[in-house]
Amino acid sequence: MAVDHYENFPVASLLLPRRLVPAVQAIYAFARGADDVADEGDATPAQRLAALAEYEAALVHIELGAPPPGPVFERLAAAIAAHDLPFKPFHDLLSAFRQDVTVTRYQSYDELLDYCRRSANPVGVLMLHLYGAATPDNVRDSDAICTALQLINFWQDVAVDQHKERIYIPMDDLARFAISPAHLDNPAAHGKWRALMRFEVERTRALMLAGAPLAWRLPGRIGLELRLVVHGGLRILEAIEQVDYDVFRRRPVLRRADWLKVFWRALRPLPLE
Repeated sequence: MAVDHYENFPVASLLLPRRLVPAVQAIYAFARGADDVADEGDATPAQRLAALAEYEAALVHIELGAPPPGPVFERLAAAIAAHDLPFKPFHDLLSAFRQDVTVTRYQSYDELLDYCRRSANPVGVLMLHLYGAATPDNVRDSDAICTALQLINFWQDVAVDQHKERIYIPMDDLARFAISPAHLDNPAAHGKWRALMRFEVERTRALMLAGAPLAWRLPGRIGLELRLVVHGGLRILEAIEQVDYDVFRRRPVLRRADWLKVFWRALRPLPLE
């Protein structure tokens, strides 16, 4: 697949054991394809939901042992069979993608977390299963990391999402800081916006740090890769702070110097405090 999207999740990186590459690529192709159905192009909402229903039907085919309909699902079926992967994470992803079609606002933080539970956390659960490390404690910490990464992407892409007429900042938070959803980028509200984003960044950093010990608990390649993911996410939060939370005019991204810092931090032998 040719993918032009900015990704917080590494996909089949050099750190991934070669034996797991086909499975990770199959999972990614499924998730990326379904996500694009929900988000990209000019299809109507009804057309998007119909296409996602076809993804759901194909997944059920695999569950029932029927022949998968097409190469993407053939590879996915092979990965599921080879690694005894659970089906629930895939259904959760599709549930989140359907929600993307119909929901453009979230009233509360809890509602947003429920979306993240289905849109991001399944990726971590599947990776833990591939490595044979899906213990309850590991899944708990993975969920915290994955949700934090999803939230970081939301704070990074406020302007991009606003252009798509989506707002992922909870309406309750906007009301708390007296910011109108219709005027997020109003220069007159910059002081309020800065306070709101400082609140979101600090809360998301705390969530990432809560799950971060997993990255030092897991051994070998998966531990190092996860440390890169954790520090990459934390570095984006730092970048948001460095632009004084003005994500409308200066979208924070990780550049070469940032990645060097991320790699250096990931090599530290002790978990974050």
